[in-house]
Amino acid sequence: MKSKKEKETKILHAIRRSSISIAGLLVIIFLISVAPNYVKEEKVTKTKLVINNTDVTNSLKNDIIKENGTFYISIDDLRNFFDQYIIDNGDYIITTSDTKTAKINKTSTMTTINGAMTNFSEQVLNENNTYYLPIEDMKNVYDYNYSYSDENDAIMVDSLSRKFVDATSSKNQSVKYAPTIFSKSVDKVKRGDKIVIIQDKDYQNDILINGWVKVRSPIGKIGYMKKSNLINEETVRDNLTQDKIDGKVSIAWDYFSTNESAPSRTGRIDGINVVSPSFYNLNQSGTITKNVGDSGRNYITWAHDNGYKVWPTFSNTFVNGLDDTSKLMQTFETRESLINNIIEAVVSDDVDGISIDFENMYKEDKDKFSRFLIELAPRMQDLNKTLAVIVTAPDGSDTWSLCYDRNTIGKVSDYVIFLGYDQTPASSKVAETTSGYNWQELNIKKMLGQEGIPENKLIVASAFYTRLWKVDSNGNVVKSQVVNMNNVSIPSNASKTWDDLRKQNYIEYKDGSYTYKMWIIDEESISCKLDLINNYKLAGAGFWELDRETAGVWKIISEKLEVK
Repeated sequence: MKSKKEKETKILHAIRRSSISIAGLLVIIFLISVAPNYVKEEKVTKTKLVINNTDVTNSLKNDIIKENGTFYISIDDLRNFFDQYIIDNGDYIITTSDTKTAKINKTSTMTTINGAMTNFSEQVLNENNTYYLPIEDMKNVYDYNYSYSDENDAIMVDSLSRKFVDATSSKNQSVKYAPTIFSKSVDKVKRGDKIVIIQDKDYQNDILINGWVKVRSPIGKIGYMKKSNLINEETVRDNLTQDKIDGKVSIAWDYFSTNESAPSRTGRIDGINVVSPSFYNLNQSGTITKNVGDSGRNYITWAHDNGYKVWPTFSNTFVNGLDDTSKLMQTFETRESLINNIIEAVVSDDVDGISIDFENMYKEDKDKFSRFLIELAPRMQDLNKTLAVIVTAPDGSDTWSLCYDRNTIGKVSDYVIFLGYDQTPASSKVAETTSGYNWQELNIKKMLGQEGIPENKLIVASAFYTRLWKVDSNGNVVKSQVVNMNNVSIPSNASKTWDDLRKQNYIEYKDGSYTYKMWIIDEESISCKLDLINNYKLAGAGFWELDRETAGVWKIISEKLEVK
């Protein structure tokens, strides 16, 4: 029979064993909680691809091909990672980047980049009816640096438009899977190795919380290192930025026909920071008819001297919009010719951008018009010039409204300008407002919602004119006439009321058997429309056109948009 002492010893041993087991379990729980990465790495035998410090290998639709020492990537993966608008165009592949438009020959090394002929070092491959393009050559189109680690069979691609920071490892150390010393190592680096410090959204937060930074090792492994163990940190390049408008855009149009000269302007107009003169018009041959001359050059000088950007309007008004515009949109070659003419014009005239105003187009040409803008946008970006595109309200007629892919336009252009007027055209049989607050707001919601245009790209244009409607005893419109904002007069027999739905003063009066109606465009109505710009945090406002306005409206515009 065991003694009392033996029983106590046995109990103590049992407690000790339980304590050790519990402690071990707690250690395991702790390690799992701080290092949830103890999983067996899957062996990858294919070439890895790291784009802007993200390993995308497992997301590739097709493996990277290596042939005669050259690496190739499929057109499907280029579409996924570099250019969603890349197309197979028969004998060519057409692709774009932020600053380049390229036509790549499928059967030779001849390539056109931004209108200039060049040669790729390697030809496009066709494997099982899938085209593969040489990664080394594509850096000239997509503007990236490219390197290869034989040790890890990894290709590393870094966009030249993104911030790039490197540093030196101060000692031999490990790159950790997670920002903790308990995490497993994904790579080991030596003293003196160059390390890329990843500038993601958590960069500052990681440093502040625990002193770790996310890094890329020399062989392309992504992980974490202590910032204190890195020296000689250097910003190799910063994020590429374009010379954009600081704050809200306030653009005013200066219209004059092809038979007239640009207006002679002096002094400064507070409240605007962009002017859009009618310099450029499309002609039937696909070239641009320029109406600049000495008066136009004086106009540009006046604008720049007063701190305004100049985005001339490029219109298809003076051709048969439907047929002539359609012909020019059909092929890459016709579009490229027109784009080259645009580029020549904005460079030679020293303007800051262009406002594309193509109206009255076939609905069937909607995608072709988008291709034109897709191919134009990089050329403008390359020159640091602004691309603004004018569109009408959604959900209208085929040739007036449904001819625009506003979503694509919003992605590729710098600004989308919604023509927020002529809600009721001159041909209407019913008297109504030219531009009501409620109608503008409805279409702003459509632009942001169903059309998917970013709020920081959307500009809403308002008119400095209204219409006076003459209506017979049966309520039918007999005629209408345009009345500029600075010419509005109210007869003594007119009744005047505030239309709160349209945010306009409304007048009505009799003259004989006819009734006259007008929804007035005045400083009060413009002020309400500017509230829409601010309420929806839009990019800015536009005004059609200079010399129709009252002098006092500019003070309101300046204050509401905070444009001096």
